[in-house]
Amino acid sequence: MDAIELQLQQNKLFLFFLLIIIFTDGNKMRTVFTIVLVGFLLLLALTGCTGKAEESITGKVLSVDSANARIINIEKLEIYHFHGTNQCASCIAVGDLAEETVKTHFKSEIDKGLIIFEHVNGELPENNELVMKYGATGSSLWIGTYTKDGQFKAEQNTNVWYKINDKESYISYLKSLIEKRLSGDLN
Repeated sequence: MDAIELQLQQNKLFLFFLLIIIFTDGNKMRTVFTIVLVGFLLLLALTGCTGKAEESITGKVLSVDSANARIINIEKLEIYHFHGTNQCASCIAVGDLAEETVKTHFKSEIDKGLIIFEHVNGELPENNELVMKYGATGSSLWIGTYTKDGQFKAEQNTNVWYKINDKESYISYLKSLIEKRLSGDLN
């Protein structure tokens, strides 16, 4: 979700809140206000969990000057589909389409060890270190980029969620993104 979409969502929520204030009486207003406040906090928490990660908990952020678009030497990419034990159909689709994209279009890179793809159950204790490294919460698709100079950048990709009902669009989008990362373009 980009900044404009997030701002639109927040504006809609603010308008909804104003309408509730206008059309409720004093006693009901406290209850409605509490419900709306909890909803707003949940929305913030969810968008916070699905926004782009600027930095992993233990990794370093690559500084890429977008004006000059420096190209970075890539050592490898890790593509992880983090999920819980019980997955909804959308969560499964995000992982399955990512796996199909990677295994179909990047087989030689997988064979060379340049790309790693895995489904990771974030609820299992043996995956805690990886979950912490990426900062993953809930079902999500992450790309970890390692450079030859030892830097690491973890980024969550939320755009794939908007494409799960269009397989061709999903695969085309993710394939293009992975190709950009492999070429060193981290913008």
